Order: sequence, then structure tokens, then C-alpha cells
Amino acid sequence: MPISVDACVAQHLGDRREQQDRVAILPHPGGGGVALAVVADGMGGHTGGTIAAQQVVHTARNNLERFSARSESARVLLESSINEAHMLIKACRFINEKDPHSTVVMLLLQPGKVSWAHCGDSRFYHFRGDSLIFRSTDHSYVAQLVVQGKITPEQALVHPNRNILLTSLGGVETPKVAFGEAEGLRGGDTFLLCSDGLWGYFTDQELAWAIDGAASAREASELLIGRARALAKGDGDNMSLAILKLVETAAPEKGSASAADDELLPPQPAK
Repeated sequence: MPISVDACVAQHLGDRREQQDRVAILPHPGGGGVALAVVADGMGGHTGGTIAAQQVVHTARNNLERFSARSESARVLLESSINEAHMLIKACRFINEKDPHSTVVMLLLQPGKVSWAHCGDSRFYHFRGDSLIFRSTDHSYVAQLVVQGKITPEQALVHPNRNILLTSLGGVETPKVAFGEAEGLRGGDTFLLCSDGLWGYFTDQELAWAIDGAASAREASELLIGRARALAKGDGDNMSLAILKLVETAAPEKGSASAADDELLPPQPAK
């Protein structure tokens, strides 16, 4: 059966004074069922993180506009977008006298397949129904401890060093980037990209249940943000997410877009 995409992006300021996350779903200007989802979690003090995250989305948009799905590799697009954003963020340090850094996770959607890349601890999830198919591994100190079997995933959530990253965009060293692809997609597949301000409150299974049980990507976003805000108890970080749900449709709609960009909550101004 034909597949359509139900997509939504959402943000919440949390209990911070400034929104330093940026999130977008960018349809390719040429159509063809190609779209790029981006979540960037900026770091670097007042305005520094905002500058970094904005640069990530800006660079991704510019590269997508020049991308040809027929002749170019998805990995090249993702890798070049991340590396170019890294260099531009480093340049911002000298121009603005800030210390900007950012994490990033990107998902390129093409007919029949998705490709993703990430750097830092913004995450990519692939669910099928209420089952986890894949989850990216954070480039963080505690994630390494989990991989080495020294602590459990549950212990990692409350570890005192859980915010220490091993790589990011804008640092002295070239960012470490992880890539992946999935084909054979079908209705019921869902992709979640989010910053640690959201995923830190949920297990993988809780995320799967919430998204699968929701009637739409928008409803799932509202539910996750609402639960995270309740669990934060007045001390929540910025949170950003993008959800793309693949839905089987009875018949294709002529002239309809392959992916929607439905913004749930606009970025909130600093208080």
C-alpha cells in the first residue's frame, strides 16, 4: 500500500532562560519525497549555544537545496552538512567572542529508505509499532560506561557526569559522527529525533509506547512534552523533537506533499 508521512516538530523552553535548541523538518525544494529532519542542541553560555544551533540548521538547509537524490550520496550530504557547520561554528568563536558548540542529529528521508547521522547526545530512534528497532549511541562519558558494562542504562540517567560529551560541533577536534541507514520501510515505522532535554525522562520502551499509542505525530509530541514537563518538577532543560510516522494510505493523493512540517510549539523567547 502507498505510504504517507505524518510529521511534526516541537519545542519547549523548559525552565531555562533561553531556548538554545533548534529543530526543523526541511522538504527538498524539488519534492520527490525527500526531506531532511534536524535537531541541534546548542551549548556555550548566553547566546553562544543559540548561534551554534542556528548555524547547524542553516547549513543543513543550504546543502539540502543543492542535493540531488539521483546522483549524490545521502551520507555525503549528512557528513558535509555536519562538517561545514562545525567549521562555521568555530569561526563564530572569533567573530562573536563566544564559545559556541552544538550536538546534532539528522535524518534524510527518501522514498523507501532513511539515512541518519549524529554527533553528541541528541538522539535518533527507529520504532516499528511499539518495538525499538534502533537507537543511536550517545557520544558521552556515561554512554561509554554503559557500552563497557560498568554501569546500567538506568544508572546512566542519574550519573553525576551524564552531561559530559566526548565530541560536539565547534570544538577544537574534528567532530566524531556516526551514520546509519534503513531500507524496507513500511507503515508503522516511526522515527524520533530529540535533544537530551526530552529523552532524559523516558526509557526506550516508554517512548515507543507513547508514540505508537498516539493518533498522530502532533498528539505524540504533545504527550511527550507534557510528561517531561511534569517529571522535570520545575528544573527542566530545553527540549526539542521531530517525529516522522509512516502511515499506510488507501490511495495516493495527487499533488500532495510526501512529508509535512507541522510545528507544534514555536520556540519561546527568553524570559
